[in-house]
Amino acid sequence: MCGHGSCTDHPGTGMAFSRITKLDPPSRGISRRAAVMLCSLLTSLLLLHCLAGRSSSTTAASSPGKASSSRAAELFLRSLRTKRLEWTAGSEPAGYAATRRSSRVLADEGAGRVAEPPPPEESLLLPPPDLVASSGKVAPRFAGKVSPLGDGSKKLPQALIIGVKKGGTRALLEFLRVHPDIRAVGAEPHFFDRNYQNGLEWYRELMPKTLEGQITMEKTPSYFVTREAPARISAMSRDTKLIVVVRDPVTRAISDYTQTLSKKPDIPSFESLTFKNRTTGLIDTSWSAIQIGIYAKHLDNWLQYFPMDQILFVSGEQLISDPAGELGRVQDFLSLKRIITDKHFYFNQTKGFPCLKKAEGSSKPHCLGKTKGRTHPNIDPEVVQRLRDFYRPFNMKFYQMTGRFFGWDD
Repeated sequence: MCGHGSCTDHPGTGMAFSRITKLDPPSRGISRRAAVMLCSLLTSLLLLHCLAGRSSSTTAASSPGKASSSRAAELFLRSLRTKRLEWTAGSEPAGYAATRRSSRVLADEGAGRVAEPPPPEESLLLPPPDLVASSGKVAPRFAGKVSPLGDGSKKLPQALIIGVKKGGTRALLEFLRVHPDIRAVGAEPHFFDRNYQNGLEWYRELMPKTLEGQITMEKTPSYFVTREAPARISAMSRDTKLIVVVRDPVTRAISDYTQTLSKKPDIPSFESLTFKNRTTGLIDTSWSAIQIGIYAKHLDNWLQYFPMDQILFVSGEQLISDPAGELGRVQDFLSLKRIITDKHFYFNQTKGFPCLKKAEGSSKPHCLGKTKGRTHPNIDPEVVQRLRDFYRPFNMKFYQMTGRFFGWDD
């Protein structure tokens, strides 16, 4: 028994109370851990509550007692993914980001590692408005895609429109840019003919940022007639896909001359530039307007570095009369879903070629600028026929090489 309110007469008991009275208060680390665990528990309860609301219809339809643990886990993970898609940047549930970081810190401390500074917060990459279906659901290409902060990375192009000048390359590029999985440079980089000395990193910096699954493209029509271009492109990547828009070489030459005439009104006539000697009828193949149209000669150079199945030839004439058909071939060649169809085009009677009902990033119709579709000058029919005779054997060889008849000699 204790006398006079003291238990010091019983050493064992006194020692026990002594230990209790001398116990240190909980450390801050323990308090912090407890707070983190509490936040984690509350967050889990919140997510399970959301899960219950989302899966009520599913569970109501199933018979009691048949829901397996694997099914519950699947639903739980699906709910987590769904919530992540619904959280836009900066709108995570309160305490979620802090809990996520603190849990990482605790794991590092428990493993004896020094905790690294937390990385930048992740953000949800949302699709552009025009890719959200009328139902309000995310378009399939973006569904479930969560990426780090930013909008992709710059890559070297996987596909190039390499020619030909005045063949319809600008129209093709503008049409292709409607496709959500194609990102292209607007201006012509001229890297493989004029700026090669600047290096591939300089070239890469010109490219737009792309996401996983998107194709980077550029177009420079002069590549097709540049002797060094095939070797240089092959050195960048042997897997590069090449697209060439070709057109009746006679019409192409006249269009080429028309463009030059609009910039230099004092140049000689088309007829005088066509011939080395008008009397003998000898064609001047050194004139670029004529030389570009000898497609078979240029193709020989490309086939030394690329197989034919990596080169697609697009008909400039069909691109006008049947744009959706030619775009379908291009999308197949690039292994893309056929998204660009007839519904994207209307024919502009004034310009004489198809225009887009909605251009990339716009809800308004879009036609190529006034520099496209210029009226050609009247050319002496005899000169036109002489050019057709000149190009015929080259055209026939080109048809054989490509396995496609373009009908320029009908």
